[in-house]
This record gives sequence, structure tokens and C-alpha cells, in this order.
Amino acid sequence: MFKKILIANRGEIALRVIQTCKRLGIQTVAVYSEADSRSRHVREADEALYLGPAPARESYLVKENIIAGARDHGCQAIHPGYGFLSENSDFAAQVARAGLVFIGPPASAIALLGDKIASKSLALQAGVPVVPGPTQPLSSREELLAVAEGLGYPVLLKPAAGGGGKGMRSVFSPEELDEALRMAQEETRKAFGDDRIFLERYLVHPRHIEIQILADHHGNVVHLGERECSIQRRYQKIIEESPSPTVDEALRQRLGEQACRLAREAGYANAGTVEFICDREGRYYFLEMNTRLQVEHPVTEMVTSLDLVELQLRIAAGEPLPFKQEEVSFRGWAVEARICAEDPSRGFLPATGMITRYALPRGKNIRVDSGIEAGSLIGAYYDSLLAKVIAWGKNRPEAIQTLVKALNSYHIEGITTNLDFVNTVLNHPAFQDGALSTGFIETHFEGAQMKIAPPVEKLHYMVMAATLIYHNRQSIIRDSLKPLVTQVGVTHRPQPFHEYIVKGETDIFQVRLEGDPIDRRWAIRVNDQDYQVKTPVLEYYRRRLKMKIDGQFHYFRLQYRMNFIWAAYCGICRTFEIYSPREWALAQYLPKPKKREIADRLKCPMPGLIVDIRVKPGDRVFRGQDLVSIESMKMESYVASPCDGSVEEVKVESGQAVETGDVLITFKL
Repeated sequence: MFKKILIANRGEIALRVIQTCKRLGIQTVAVYSEADSRSRHVREADEALYLGPAPARESYLVKENIIAGARDHGCQAIHPGYGFLSENSDFAAQVARAGLVFIGPPASAIALLGDKIASKSLALQAGVPVVPGPTQPLSSREELLAVAEGLGYPVLLKPAAGGGGKGMRSVFSPEELDEALRMAQEETRKAFGDDRIFLERYLVHPRHIEIQILADHHGNVVHLGERECSIQRRYQKIIEESPSPTVDEALRQRLGEQACRLAREAGYANAGTVEFICDREGRYYFLEMNTRLQVEHPVTEMVTSLDLVELQLRIAAGEPLPFKQEEVSFRGWAVEARICAEDPSRGFLPATGMITRYALPRGKNIRVDSGIEAGSLIGAYYDSLLAKVIAWGKNRPEAIQTLVKALNSYHIEGITTNLDFVNTVLNHPAFQDGALSTGFIETHFEGAQMKIAPPVEKLHYMVMAATLIYHNRQSIIRDSLKPLVTQVGVTHRPQPFHEYIVKGETDIFQVRLEGDPIDRRWAIRVNDQDYQVKTPVLEYYRRRLKMKIDGQFHYFRLQYRMNFIWAAYCGICRTFEIYSPREWALAQYLPKPKKREIADRLKCPMPGLIVDIRVKPGDRVFRGQDLVSIESMKMESYVASPCDGSVEEVKVESGQAVETGDVLITFKL
């Protein structure tokens, strides 16, 4: 076994590798850029190597510096994590030439399987079904049009190199082809240095199933079952689970055998993932093979009780696999939610900022792989993934419910995340029924909001939590004024109950509290429904609340926002206005909010780098028209015009760094 390794990555995956290395007694060397100098993975490693400025191309992607650093620090091997250089065959080859071990597959296997065209041909050779489409890249628009007409629309443009959803574009008609091709080539050229594009039939709302395989250098290949990864946005996964709710034992065995056969055909070694998609008729097709550890590997670890990083290390050190296929056993169910710095209400645009408050969820069968803490600065240079929350249960409903409770109590402030959005997905009836596809979000959500109303009972729970926090604060204020209350001629009796009117968006709730804050037991009526509630010792500044309702514990996140209380529970977010009956009667006399004015300027929605500007002063534009392209967190996004009008002034230029709120373009309306 190795004595010391270098981890050529950052964030939560670097910490994940460090965790296993500590258990095995292996020393670790972390690498970091200028932006990551205070990051957790740097502190928790035994040693650290500075790579350079914040941009990845000047730090995490400089192969020579990483390899030289590994040799200077006396390392025997390099673990690439995922992303960055993990699927770069040149890097794997350079590591080997330097006399070090690359903890991953051979460079030849990475080159073969990393090329989607070559891997598709290999799959056909191995007898694995593939999505209909040519096996060679298409070089011209005419070729693309001809093949698309032959396959029938819609079709999918995919980069020949790389993965992670970058460079993929769906095309539903010939008129969309030119623009889709341009954007696909541009994005894949920047991401992978290779703009070759191939085309295949686009399966509308398929399911995404992947098989985890392990292969050693002694000819042994096994699979560790499947993962369901159909819940995606921008072709990137956000919720994964194992096993799949729609894969039976016979299908599991068939897909596992095909995945192992493909790995043998490629001369594969170490951990890898073979991805399949399933159409509406139940037909499975090979999609691609990821030649690295996957982000979602923890769900496999939780149902197999195996440490995939440890197995990676042992395989790379030359050890044979310690078990055979028939010895792999599966227990229970695991579900993972990816927590990303992004704003679901704005099309999942990346978000940046400093984490000001941070508290992890705790409990049995809950795991959090996180690279952040209070004080972490999230910039625009790297991927938006912050953490992963994984839950295990004896069955799927139990695993989902455990994960929901964990997300209810996961506290991140200072930056916008998708935390509540993924919780909403988990609570959606269609998800809980296992009716999954890659079009799940598009089908069931309008922006970040479910198309169906939230359950009334859950809204009642939120109303009770917000009202009790408000009532507790009012009681503290009243108690502080007691010395001023007259003691002559008046007997002060406590009120037997308290009434409030609570407004949450368009919903109005009548709340009646009856109980004792010292005993902390309450009888609460919300509209016509009665509940028995027990509260903890409350403070008015509490941000997380664990409250027992009718004998069951529930977790809430709450914040005071001016005079109102914002609450989050099971993915539902509401700001509640709480009034006494007298205040409510007077509220009708409050001035109405002014109507929002039409925007006459385009503001930057996220920090990043200006890539493309599509207009010039004097051009006529229309609301929703794409005007400016911004690159942020390895993703390129267009910013649309907020109005109809003509361009008055373009205030930025290509290559310029911009921050959230910067004015990009002004208009004449």
C-alpha cells in the first residue's frame, strides 16, 4: 500500500479521499490555488502544495506542476478525484512516465472510453446496445442535417470528448440546428479543447441508469449494482439513489454483465461507471463510460458497505479485488441530494458569496460529504457543487424521509443554494411514486415552483413554527415591560389563549395558541385543525427549530426578515406576516405597494466573465432575446433582455470580469 499520495483536486472530493487515507494510515498532500488557500481540504491534509492563481487553467489544470509537486513531496501516487484532470489521458500517461501511480484506469482506457465516438464503437463490438446514430463525428452542417433527417427529430448534439453535460444541445427542428451547433462547439472547445460533435437520436424524457464497476489488474471485474440518476437539470444530476425503483434482479444482472463486458473489452482497471438510458418502451442503451469515481458514489457505498476510495487505492497498489461477484451483497436503500451554489428561481444560474452561517444535519443513517464551513468563500472559478447529503433506509420511503429530515435541518446562509429545491423534488408525489425521467423537473415544475399546491398540513406545520417563534419574542418583550406595570388596584391574570392572523403569500390562517411557555406544551388550532405541540426551549434568534407535532419530530429553518418570519420545511419556503386580530383589522388601511417599473437596463445576474455580446448600440431588441453570454462556474449562460426597446449603451466588452448587479446594457424604451 502507498505511504503518501497527492490529491489533485479540491473541495468535498479531496476531503473524501483524505478521510479514507487517514483511516488507512496513508499521508496526503493537498493542492490548492490562491482562491483555496484557506479551504478545509488544505488544513486537513498532512501537507499542501500551492499551484497558482485562482483560474483552473493556471492551477488545477497545470499537469507539470502537479506531477513535480508529487515527486518533490515524496508521493508514490496521485488521486485525481473527479473533474479537472480525472479523465485526461495525457495526464494519466505523464503520471506513469514520472514513475508515479495514477489512481484510476490506464491512460489507454481513458482515451478510448473518454471519446464518446470510440466508446460507442467499442460498445457495439462488445454487444452492448447503443442509442441510434452515427459512430463518427460530423464535420459539416449538411452532414448533420442529413443524419438528423434520417434519424428523425428531436436529435441530440454531444461532444466527442468530456462529459458532465457540457456541450450537449437538443435540437427539435432544422431551424434550430445552426445555433445549437455553434453553442455546442463553443462550449465543448472551452471545456475540453476539442470541438468534435456527434449526433444521435434524442430520447424524450428517458430514465438514466448507471452501473458501478470495479476492475483490478489481475483480470477480475465486478459490478456493484445500479444507481438511478434521472433527476437532472442542465443535463447534470442533482438527486441519485441506489437501487433504482424500476430495475429488477434480472435487469440488474443483465446490465451488470454488459458493463463488465465493456470494461474487459477496454482493458479497464480501477473504479468506473457505465451509463445507460432507458426509453419509454423499456429499451436500454449504452450512453457513455465515466473513467473515474462518480460524485454519487456514496449511495453505492451505503447499500454495499464498501469504501470505493479504499478499493481504488488497493487496486492501484496492485492488489486483487477482495471479493467475487457472487459475494457482493446489497442492503436497504440510499438517496443522495447534491447541494449546489445556484439559484433555481433564475434558471439554476450559479451563485457566489461567503457562507455566513453553517450547521450540518445530524442523525442516524445520515452522511454529509462537504467541503465548506462558515467563512468559506464561494467564487466563480470552480464547479458549483458544495456538498452532498446522503441518507440510508431499510426501504425507499424510509430513505427518502430520512433525507428530507436531514435537508430540513441543513443550515447554509450567506449564499443562494438549491437546498430547498432538491427537498421539494424529494417531497413531490411523482418522485415518491418512482415516476422518474430526465424530464422530471421540466414536467413537474414551473421554474423553481411545483405545479401542484403544497399539502395543507405542511403549511399548517410551518404556520405553527413561525407563530410560536413570533409569540415567544412578543412574550419576551412583554416580560421586559413588567416592572412598568401598575401594582395598585389591578389583578393581572395571564390570558388563557392567544389568537393571531397569519398571512403566507395568498393564504390566510387563523391561529389560536393555548399553553404554557414554561411547560412548553401547546394546544394549537390552525383554521379548523387541532394539533398537540411540544417546543424546545425557544430563543427569539433561533434559526433551526426541532418541534414535536402530534408525537412526531419535525425540523424547520426560520429567519426574521424585517418584521416578518421566513420559514423553510420540506422544500416549501414562505414568508409569514403575523398579526394580532386588531392589527389585522387595521392592515387594510396600510398603503398598497407600488407597481414594479419596467426595467431599462440589463443587470448581471451572476459573477463571471463576459464571453459574447450579441448587440450593439442602436439595435432593436425584444423581451427574452439573448444578449450577453457569461461564463461562470464552468458553465456558459446567456442573459436575456428584460424589455422591448433599442440598445442605448453597451457597458461591457468580451473578456471583462463582472459581478452580480453590474449594469451590462442600457435601453431606450
